[in-house]
Amino acid sequence: MGKQLEKKYGLPTALSMVMGIVIGSGIFFKAVKVLSLTNGNMGQSLLIIGIVGMICIVCSNVFAQMGRHYSTCNGLVDYAEVSCGSKYAYFVGFFTSTIYNPVIAATLSYIGASYFCMMLGIEMYGQANTGISILFMFGLIVMNMLAPKLAGKFQVATTVVKLTPIILMGVIGCIVGLINGNGVAVFEMPSIKGATDNGLLAGVCAFAFAYEGWISASSINQELRNPKRDLPLALTIGGIFCTFIYMLYVYSMSATLSPEEIIAAGDSLPKIAFTNIFGNVAGNLILSIIVISCLGTANGMTMSTMRGFYSLAIRGKGINPRAVADVDEITGMPLKSCIIGIGMMGFWLFQISTLFFQGPLAFNGTHNPEWLFAWEADEICIITLYALYIPIFVHIILKEKSFNFLNRFVLPILAIISSLFMCYCAYYTYGYQILYYLVFFIVLQAFGMYFYEEKRKAVSFLFDVSKK
Repeated sequence: MGKQLEKKYGLPTALSMVMGIVIGSGIFFKAVKVLSLTNGNMGQSLLIIGIVGMICIVCSNVFAQMGRHYSTCNGLVDYAEVSCGSKYAYFVGFFTSTIYNPVIAATLSYIGASYFCMMLGIEMYGQANTGISILFMFGLIVMNMLAPKLAGKFQVATTVVKLTPIILMGVIGCIVGLINGNGVAVFEMPSIKGATDNGLLAGVCAFAFAYEGWISASSINQELRNPKRDLPLALTIGGIFCTFIYMLYVYSMSATLSPEEIIAAGDSLPKIAFTNIFGNVAGNLILSIIVISCLGTANGMTMSTMRGFYSLAIRGKGINPRAVADVDEITGMPLKSCIIGIGMMGFWLFQISTLFFQGPLAFNGTHNPEWLFAWEADEICIITLYALYIPIFVHIILKEKSFNFLNRFVLPILAIISSLFMCYCAYYTYGYQILYYLVFFIVLQAFGMYFYEEKRKAVSFLFDVSKK
């Protein structure tokens, strides 16, 4: 057996990792969408944040228990392999490599470009927006391929940057709102009666993006000095803290804006809210921070995307694993895996920028049921991940006899209910458009499973490995 990772982290480090991974750029633009979906109903918006937060805390603690009993387990694919076998683990890994990671990376590149356009006074969601997002994504790809150490440092730096405005606006905005009375009046405005069940369920589906990343936080158990105590504590306390900060930030939007003004502001909401409280300079500064935050999170997902097929190849699975697992001696990167990852990111950027934002779907929450791509890729892929958790939770209930009653039955059952609720929210939001996505998902996954079998691994038209 090889050398084990050093057990070097305590609870404070675990907490900071959880909060640093979970709190990201999603809060900036998903908060706007939630407030719009609820017609400015602050109470319902805060309820949405609380519901999604509790779901994440429950599900993450189930994986924390997995980590306690399988200390070598590190990451979602490994959790899937331990519980459901290597074939299911490959299925999950292929999904994250072809849909989940590249979708999030492409989405954040596009959203970052959107706020960059707003900062420069350029039309958002147009051709210029698409062009800038391509440049952003290309820059992240080049940095990850040629200077992976720099990409890692960029990731750390952007984590610090993105936390500052959320906490600043959350604290000062709430104080201002309570002083001027808007913080109380926002719960009494007539417009809040316009909130609907559809807004609640659609909001849950949308805001899941803001919490995404907790599954990565659950994989640090091997390096904790006391994982049985610290990992569940870190995930629970960190989840509660993230929920509290998110609520504080969304509530602070009411400091200088009425529900009607919040809805009318649209994507300009962060700039307008910061400008009203901190002045014009702060309004433009927050846009810069949002752009940096989006690119920071996109960089992390780009790092994962470019290593996705490599992670399958080193297990001897996927498209020509012998070639894809090859690591370049100069850059230290699996370049063939990077090439596949770049192709996936390019496809999803096209889907987001052209088929979604500029297609028959208007960016106002209304969906054209006849349009194939009238589902929002970043939301759907996250809900798909919740569906993929369910077999793992079922396995715990059926097989993990060493777990106590709480960890074997109570938490997994709550996690299954939570995951099914997330799936229902997606169905309620997108209706039978979900069927279009499922057809796409099944076809792509079937293609991936075709290469699971040993005799189908070598694909000469992709990579020539004859010299090896």
